[in-house]
Amino acid sequence: MRIAQVAPLAEAVPPNLYGGTERVVSWLVEELVSQGEDVTLFASGDSRSSASLVPAAPQALRLAGIRDHTASTLAMLDEVRRRADEFDIIHFHLDLLQFPLFQDISFKCITTLHGRLDLPHFHPMYRWFSDMPLVSISDDQRRPMPPVNWVSTIHHGLPPQLYRFNDDGGRYLAFLGRISPEKRPDRAIEIASKVAHR
Repeated sequence: MRIAQVAPLAEAVPPNLYGGTERVVSWLVEELVSQGEDVTLFASGDSRSSASLVPAAPQALRLAGIRDHTASTLAMLDEVRRRADEFDIIHFHLDLLQFPLFQDISFKCITTLHGRLDLPHFHPMYRWFSDMPLVSISDDQRRPMPPVNWVSTIHHGLPPQLYRFNDDGGRYLAFLGRISPEKRPDRAIEIASKVAHR
């Protein structure tokens, strides 16, 4: 299959420092390439990939000091749209800027929503383009959303060799997730502090 993967431009793929979405995109792209798929990655020019890289910005925008990524992202989306006939599937890892440009070919598009969906100022866009096919990373992530076209839940997958299971365990707690301090910042800080001092 000819697959386009469209990454955020905030960080390189994989990221040099922080960049959860870009790290997951890298794992996905590398696995698809290893399975023999024809993958094209639209990302920043400092990305490293086994896929064909289309640099949509010279380097990751956050580290370049660019705060508003809208212009660069729209330019990348225009390039993807002009090349859309080259791909069987276009997989977006952006929130929603692609919806107006790709609604007429939504049958070959999918968007994985990697982040928070509880921000109501984005909901009008999801309502307006409610037919766009979406993938969640957990069933719980979907709860705050208006009715949309969820086609699947696909949990972020880690390469199996990244972390080895230890039958003996350890004397620590490892927590992977997000603490949302908006509702009770005092309680979130207290919990984080207790975990850190164990």
